Amino acid sequence: MSVDTMWAVRLHAFGAPEVLVRERVPRPVPGPGEALVRVHAAGVNPPDWYARNGYRNLPPELRPSPALPLIPGSDVSGTVAATGPNSAWQIGERVHALVNFPGRGAGYAEYATVPDAHLARLPDALDHLTGAALPMAGLTAHQYLAHYLRPAPGITAVVNGAAGGVGHLALQLLKAGGAGQVVAVASGRHERFLRELGADRFVDYTAGPVADAVRDADLLLDAVGGPDAHRLLPVLRRGGRVAPVYFGDYRTEHAVGELGLVFNDRMWQVRSSGTDLAELDALVVSGAVRVAVTEVFPLAEAAAAHRRAEQGHLRGKLVLHVTD
Repeated sequence: MSVDTMWAVRLHAFGAPEVLVRERVPRPVPGPGEALVRVHAAGVNPPDWYARNGYRNLPPELRPSPALPLIPGSDVSGTVAATGPNSAWQIGERVHALVNFPGRGAGYAEYATVPDAHLARLPDALDHLTGAALPMAGLTAHQYLAHYLRPAPGITAVVNGAAGGVGHLALQLLKAGGAGQVVAVASGRHERFLRELGADRFVDYTAGPVADAVRDADLLLDAVGGPDAHRLLPVLRRGGRVAPVYFGDYRTEHAVGELGLVFNDRMWQVRSSGTDLAELDALVVSGAVRVAVTEVFPLAEAAAAHRRAEQGHLRGKLVLHVTD
């Protein structure tokens, strides 16, 4: 077996989870300012199955056209195996990253090349499963709240999809940032989990309209979106802010004109940042934020991980175990 190859999961055509195939491929070589990471674990995220489906969930004008074959995945945790010219990292260092996002990360593999600036040192207190679960979901919540929304202390915030990857981290970051009250919206099976994470109130969306239980909130952070997203809007007061994580039908004209709600003035996008990831790591090590990993799959069973993701109702994150 050649040392210049590695195991990776690729897709040669867009479609159902079965298009994900484990095979041997050339091992990447780090370029200037890059490190080659031996991947111990890789996170599973919505953009992974969006790519697998050919981005059919996005409006046609926003769909990327990725070249095939494609290695999906953007969250990696592992150790530095080699460095390119002028890299600041050392062989053997424990690291993790959201790789090249927005863009092509190629994380479902034994090795991945990562730009120096995207890497953060993985604290000794965190294992690689946590290191792989945190980057995309954590940076989405952290960057959205800390760098873009910047909610004032004391607000009432509603987190829809609070048990999922982004939702359970956003809930905790809101509490750590001084929110007065955080209302978690999820199915009833997740109530205890979310209260343990710090939710002040819990609303089971399967028991009736959320707007019957919550009114006059200042912020709606919606980690679900979809065609029924507009049904959550009555939870907000006039002047309340809508913060969508994914695409959804918010009937924006009516929401702004009739309900007096505020939407982002531009499309917000999470981006790779080792600096921001290190800030998140410190919160996790301190105990202010807990990262929930709901299930771990071997790399060879990436298709099974995608099938589980499509069933929905996740608690935290799915992770691929790549190598010890």
